[in-house]
Amino acid sequence: MAQISIDTQRGTLVAQLRALLQLTNTEVQVAETRVVQARTDAVRRELEENAANGRTRSERIATAIRDLGSTPDVVAPLLGRLTAALKAVAEQAQPFDEALLGDLALEHQLLDRARYVKALATATNDTAVVSLADSLIDAHSATVDWLTTVLAEDALGGPAALRRTPIQAATGAAVRLINTPVTWSARSVDRAVDTAREVPTKVAELLGRGQKAGELTVDTLVASRDSALEAAEETTREGGAEGVADAIHKARAATGSLSADELPVDGYDDLNVSAAVAAIKDLDAPADVRTVLAYEEQHKNRHSVVSAAQTRIAAIAKEVVGVE
Repeated sequence: MAQISIDTQRGTLVAQLRALLQLTNTEVQVAETRVVQARTDAVRRELEENAANGRTRSERIATAIRDLGSTPDVVAPLLGRLTAALKAVAEQAQPFDEALLGDLALEHQLLDRARYVKALATATNDTAVVSLADSLIDAHSATVDWLTTVLAEDALGGPAALRRTPIQAATGAAVRLINTPVTWSARSVDRAVDTAREVPTKVAELLGRGQKAGELTVDTLVASRDSALEAAEETTREGGAEGVADAIHKARAATGSLSADELPVDGYDDLNVSAAVAAIKDLDAPADVRTVLAYEEQHKNRHSVVSAAQTRIAAIAKEVVGVE
């Protein structure tokens, strides 16, 4: 009876290892598709390393199956790639957060199965598989924490480690539009449109400085956008559409279009790198950090300051979701 029990446990162990193999191949393909969504080179390298580590884990799982006297499923890699490909296609019609939640669900499944494999291997006294399971648990726990942090960064307004694809951005905007109550009157819309059509005075200033054609085109468009948004915010606020005005203000903050005196850090334009970094570290509200980051990127774009802001957002996100 004991022998039958052990054989049954080993059979279950092999079945779980095969399931892990298929899921791991899916994980590898997902990591590779996420590389193009990396916001920075550091994140891109991390994702590429995750994919390489996933392939190593896949090979170790296949070896463990062979060592148990069985044969890895030869179609597992193909199924894994197919599953990941279908997931990539399907998530293009999903908002960004839903796609990441799908990734997180996959990692949780890998983590839970790795823990189950460890229990099965412990019962059969298979120390090699126990060691493999421990390494899988560590790897998937770290990935769960990372994805949880990325989701929190996105929820807090970013910048998240990953960026939306154009289709995901459009889908998310459509979802928000559908769920946003329409409270702005037709008259307010007309006033804002009329205001946005006015030629901003900044354009004339740029022309007066005689900039090169390419430079002038970009700067003129930015100046036109910034002035139009500022005027639209002022117009809608005067018209009593506070909700719309607040939304426009958020848009200005997100694009770095606020003036220096609107920033949550007093005298920001006069701060050197060290002082700016220190000021950012003192900010507790994600919106304030995002506002300063957008302004910094739009104006001075100092690498150390941008990095400090991104690090501060990540730290706040980890604190919110309880990731150490």
